[in-house]
Amino acid sequence: MYIIETDRLRLREMTADDADHLMEIFGDPIAMRYYPSTLPREVALKWIEWNRENYNVYRSGMWACELKEDGAFAGQCGIIPQTVDGVEEMEIGYLFVRSYWGRGLATEAARAVMNYGFHTLGLNRLIATIYHKNEPSVKLAQRIGMTFEKRTFVGEGRSDDLIYAIHRE
Repeated sequence: MYIIETDRLRLREMTADDADHLMEIFGDPIAMRYYPSTLPREVALKWIEWNRENYNVYRSGMWACELKEDGAFAGQCGIIPQTVDGVEEMEIGYLFVRSYWGRGLATEAARAVMNYGFHTLGLNRLIATIYHKNEPSVKLAQRIGMTFEKRTFVGEGRSDDLIYAIHRE
């Protein structure tokens, strides 16, 4: 079952079968350069399990993004809970397989996910937490209308994150 469809993508809940797909991202040192390290398959499986819990609790999570044209896994995008300075926020996250970079797919998915958050989930605010050196991610957040809010530290092993935010009109 697809949660969201865009012109070129279908977003669906992840299953354990997506672990190998996620490893195309998690195992790629270039795709993971703004994270502390690449990640093993066990972490991909735990990530899927955590997102499946989020689907039940929040009616959202990171969803697998598949190309409509051939069903290929292109990445993941969705809305997940994130604690920022002691406050639980809802964050738009996106991470795509490197061979699909530069095609506008992450922007397309993030826009659709933002609309889902505002119009389906009724959220009033969404954020993105971005490592301060990750300029492509900053540009994507700006393309979907997010603006810089503050600099802080989010999560273990992370340092110097930027918080971008957008409010429902």
